[in-house]
Amino acid sequence: MKYSKFGNKFGGDAGILSLMKDMGEALASGGDEIVMMGGGNPGLIPEFQQKMQNRLQEIAVDEDYCKRLLSVYCAPQGEQGFLASLARLLEKEYGWAIGPENICLTNGSQTGFFMLLNMFAGEYADGKCKKIRLPLAPEYIGYADIGLSDDFFVSTRPKIERLEEHLFKYRVDFSGIKIGDETGAICVSRPTNPTGNVVTDNEVRRLDSLAKEAGVPLIIDSAYGGPFPDIVFSDATPIWNENIILCLSLSKLGLPAVRTGIIIARTETIRLLSGMNAIMALAPTGFGALLTQDFVENSEIITLSREVIQPFYRQKSQATCLKIAEELAGTPYKIHKPEGAIFLWLWFENLPISSMELYQRLKKRGVLVISGHYFFPGLEEDDWQHKYECIRVNYSQDEEQVARGIAIIGEEVKKAYAAG
Repeated sequence: MKYSKFGNKFGGDAGILSLMKDMGEALASGGDEIVMMGGGNPGLIPEFQQKMQNRLQEIAVDEDYCKRLLSVYCAPQGEQGFLASLARLLEKEYGWAIGPENICLTNGSQTGFFMLLNMFAGEYADGKCKKIRLPLAPEYIGYADIGLSDDFFVSTRPKIERLEEHLFKYRVDFSGIKIGDETGAICVSRPTNPTGNVVTDNEVRRLDSLAKEAGVPLIIDSAYGGPFPDIVFSDATPIWNENIILCLSLSKLGLPAVRTGIIIARTETIRLLSGMNAIMALAPTGFGALLTQDFVENSEIITLSREVIQPFYRQKSQATCLKIAEELAGTPYKIHKPEGAIFLWLWFENLPISSMELYQRLKKRGVLVISGHYFFPGLEEDDWQHKYECIRVNYSQDEEQVARGIAIIGEEVKKAYAAG
């Protein structure tokens, strides 16, 4: 059977497909022996889980709420009560001049980014083809194959700042960012998936200025950042204005299965996204919005993020770093400074094997990580060895499992260096 270019592109080999396939096969095997450190599944936080369970029980005995939850389509823009509650929260918390007309829900952030990035990159009415500018690579694996056109991204190699022993940090290299007619939008995740890097407030302001000068939007992917779930361990002020498109999610709060993405933008962008929702899905799911609306209305979603979710991940990050120091002692490993998200980014400088070979060796031993080479969309420098020396590790799961996974990573990395 023959398929269109669209069919072949989205059914082909992709980093995000490899990731989700590995996760699915591992879960289907039922084997507790597999250490799941590859995907982006958040950890199970007992206090948060209990609150969601209690809310579900309340909804289950409320006939009207159940009807809205199960038997009625939302508007293409999303559940209207949730949109109004979120607009009030953001105005109260940050003073942003927004209303429900500035917010759209999508069936997960990945779907939202498929629509959003293809709105600004690809072929325009005048025949010009534009790209998404990533000011900092490595970047999110899920962006890499999302474009409907070829040559969809252009990225800038970061500056590498070496910090105290075994730590480093990526910085935006503004000298390498040249925004011309080929740029349709600038996009950055904050905290950055995969590295946990938090682009500073000053860097955000500079990117915002560059975007305004070029007449293009700045898209900030805040799936792990503020205002919720706020998995940020450094100073980072949430920012929005009419030239910024801010993307949030309910997934990393602890609700990945409800598939609820949130996009905050100027009204014409929201109208376009709502139209796409109607065409592609009739309407976004209302489950996540109805489940969490009361927590948004009373601002508890902010309190939970700051007092429960962020400390949970901070403790796990610190514990995992200590385990890495123990198991990788004697090797030239480096960790990107942990500033947020639910990952650690490990750099094995001058590793004799590629990160993909290391991934395969770890997979054979029941440890799933992600090879770092997938995280450099739009960076054409295939000869940059750094791309093939890094792996992404999710530290959010059971601490004993994570510790076992780190021990196996340490063994395999030491073997690789010893073999030369």
